[in-house]
Amino acid sequence: LREAGCAPVHVVLGASREAVRTRAPLPGCVLVDNPDWAHGMGSSLRAGLASLRDSGARAVLVSLVDQPGIGAVAAARVRDAYRSPATLAAAAYQGRRGHPVLFGRDHWAGIAETAAGDRGARDYLRAHAGAVTLIECGEVADAYDIDTAEDLIHLE
Repeated sequence: LREAGCAPVHVVLGASREAVRTRAPLPGCVLVDNPDWAHGMGSSLRAGLASLRDSGARAVLVSLVDQPGIGAVAAARVRDAYRSPATLAAAAYQGRRGHPVLFGRDHWAGIAETAAGDRGARDYLRAHAGAVTLIECGEVADAYDIDTAEDLIHLE
């Protein structure tokens, strides 16, 4: 995210937060604890947005840690879609919406209200689909998830 020009970078930590702090120090990042991590991605999104509340940030670019094939080029493309605090933009892979996603400040409260379980902002984005600018990133990023040991094949 820093290579894409994002600053500051807030990292939301959940189940293994102490291990992450010890084994993967993230210099220059704001580490945000999510004590409600077991309630799913929605709680992490809410924690991250809350950490930005008083920051003066005009937008947030949300990227998922389990998608290492999405790098700086895709993140910069989506970041560059920012036009105003009303901006909603997302990377697309062959026309299908994915991550990273950019939320202008005007949307943060609505996203926080609807973020639940493992859907994160999915319901909010569906409800505002006409306002989402899709940025094609399929030729510069691989949007696979690393959710299981079998998924590690993507890293070879």
